[in-house]
Amino acid sequence: MGTAIGDILNKEEISLDFLDGRIVGVDSFNTLYQFLSSIRGRDGSPLMDSKGRVTSHLTGLLYRTTNLIERGVKPVFVFDGKPHKLKAETREKRREIRTAAEKKFEKAKEEGDNESARKFGRQSSKLTGEMIEEAKKLVELMGLTVVQAPSEGEAQVASMVEKGNLYGCVSQDFDALLFGTPLLFRNITVSGKRKAPGKNYYYDVKPERIDLQKNLRELGINRKKLVWMGILVGTDFNKKFPKVGAKTALKLVQEFDSFEDIVKKTGHKPGFDYKEIEDLFLKPESTEDYKIEFGKPEREKIFELMVEEHDFSKERVESVLDRLCSKAEETSTQSRLGQWG
Repeated sequence: MGTAIGDILNKEEISLDFLDGRIVGVDSFNTLYQFLSSIRGRDGSPLMDSKGRVTSHLTGLLYRTTNLIERGVKPVFVFDGKPHKLKAETREKRREIRTAAEKKFEKAKEEGDNESARKFGRQSSKLTGEMIEEAKKLVELMGLTVVQAPSEGEAQVASMVEKGNLYGCVSQDFDALLFGTPLLFRNITVSGKRKAPGKNYYYDVKPERIDLQKNLRELGINRKKLVWMGILVGTDFNKKFPKVGAKTALKLVQEFDSFEDIVKKTGHKPGFDYKEIEDLFLKPESTEDYKIEFGKPEREKIFELMVEEHDFSKERVESVLDRLCSKAEETSTQSRLGQWG
């Protein structure tokens, strides 16, 4: 997902403490896919309840979000709306990849090849409408805000940051920068140890910050040219130009001031209207129909959803609810005291 421009960007390693007290917009679809991909059993199977319903997304939301809240992070979960028509081809390609991965996953499981099963299991991750609605429900029960974007979640977050309602965007995708998010935070919900693909070792995944304006200055380009770079290497809305990676794309946008001249230089005639895609990123659709609030967790209802409905461990859920409610009470007390400061 997203656009492959990460290799040329300046990324600053940070501690989660950097986000203490900050209100950040979470690219919810991206985050839920991360949970579905990474939270799996030894054989690559997603976590499920006794009825065979996938629960990896709920596991990530409850436990990892609680970890963030304890560190002082204030997440607002922004959900994608209706996908743009230009995204249809990308969505179909992802379905094909997922279907092929599902078959390889089942075969690897039958053969007892757990490493391959884990690999193909991650690739077969699927986010259903039911999962999305359950995720929204859990987020709200935790006392957090759900924002429904009209289209792309990252575009909505960028608009909210621009209006001063959010500090930055939490997402793994670099598309957020093309949409104009001033600060992108990666590896926030998925930090820790990660297995190297096809290798027998793990490496540390640490939170990082990407400052849009700082990167534009260092690259010597403006945001429109960053969008051109995205178009050249491929976005969710268009196919990439052949043989053009991030470094070549950067040289092209530095050299030319019109996309038409870039097209002539590459000798490739794209089968799409670049201007339409440019406008998607520079003039994205967003809404102001939201209210950011942080309330008290509804302990009994969370317990009912997680333990009674989905068979989560009673002891573990009670433990995380203790932590979540304790932090909410601490924050509430600080707010009341602040009124008298």
